[in-house]
Amino acid sequence: MTFIRHAFPILVTAALVAGIQAQSGSTDVTQWRGANRDGAMAFTAPAVWPEQLTQKWKVEVGLGYATPLVVGSRVYMFSRQGENEVMSALEAQTGKVLWHTEDRAPFEMNKAASPHGPGPKSTPVFFNGRLYSIGMTGIVTAYDANSGKRLWQKPGSTPVPLYTTHAFSPIVDNGRVIFHVGGHNQGSLVALDEYTGEAKWTWSGDGPGYGSPIVVSIGGTRQLVTITQTKIVGIDVANGTLLWERPFVHPSNNNMMTPMVAGNRVIVGGTAGPTMALNITRANNQWTAEPAWENADAPLSMSNAVVAGDILFGLSSRNSGQYFALDVGTGKTLWTSEGRQAANAAVLRAADLLFSLEDDGELIVARASKAAFEPVKRYKVADSATYAQPALAGNRIFVKDLSTLALWTLN
Repeated sequence: MTFIRHAFPILVTAALVAGIQAQSGSTDVTQWRGANRDGAMAFTAPAVWPEQLTQKWKVEVGLGYATPLVVGSRVYMFSRQGENEVMSALEAQTGKVLWHTEDRAPFEMNKAASPHGPGPKSTPVFFNGRLYSIGMTGIVTAYDANSGKRLWQKPGSTPVPLYTTHAFSPIVDNGRVIFHVGGHNQGSLVALDEYTGEAKWTWSGDGPGYGSPIVVSIGGTRQLVTITQTKIVGIDVANGTLLWERPFVHPSNNNMMTPMVAGNRVIVGGTAGPTMALNITRANNQWTAEPAWENADAPLSMSNAVVAGDILFGLSSRNSGQYFALDVGTGKTLWTSEGRQAANAAVLRAADLLFSLEDDGELIVARASKAAFEPVKRYKVADSATYAQPALAGNRIFVKDLSTLALWTLN
């Protein structure tokens, strides 16, 4: 594995890192699906919801589906501008660009995937004063979050995945940043040293899917759980050893969901197939992943679900988009909404509220209810399609549409 080291030294001083980390707080959105990677974010709900949200600013940032990261007084955005992939830092209060770093990354979409746009699709991760990203052609880069300087970089890989290309959002655990590199039906999970980019381990058991992983402790072992092209797997994050695997191929062959976890139970779903829970257990040093339940009435298309207590909330692909709630313990359907809600939506949770940013730019705020779909407010927050997940931070809502980033607040 070859890495590009830049001639300049790594000049991240303790003072600079401390400056950024001092700004960090419980409202930070540091990676895909929030700080805990479960769709839960910190949001301060008002006693009375306003009739309209207030748009504080809106700026052009480029194309792509990456979630804006919010760390203290800064917002980090990964996007495409022309032939370049760009990592940017913006002032959260004003939208002013503080720095941006460009990498030339020409890319031609597969014709079948051209409506998806040229990306990037992967959300970076912020950790320990650094940003880590993977672009459409598989370029992996580490940046100094204070200045935007590249710290190390890995060149892209070919062939790229067939449809949405590299949509796997990296994750950091115990000094390692983990990516799924390589192309369609091939490629490796690789854990890289966060400081040097040196490969610590690889697993080449299957090509990348279009979803992103989680890292959880199950049975006393910290493991990365992810959906690949044809499987769902558990990988020991310490050494890359395969702990367990189970075939996971839905009729569309588009495995694009992020797994969820409840205790020792992993919950997964996919396009046109059932949402299901797996009991992950270890006995006599052997791991198993056995079905706990399946629910064919709640297939997930391109919309990840969230767990709130003992309830799973999401948007299924049935009836042209239908919200649902399932009992996590049994998989039983508790309720479904009327159909024709949205083709897809980014569903998040903040305490007992659900936030769903639908692909037409409408944000729905609803109660996390066991009884029924209970919308509280609906807000129009974009004029073009919204495929990126928003970031909720305090009383701020950062929304990325096709090419712009906007800050909305409650006042």
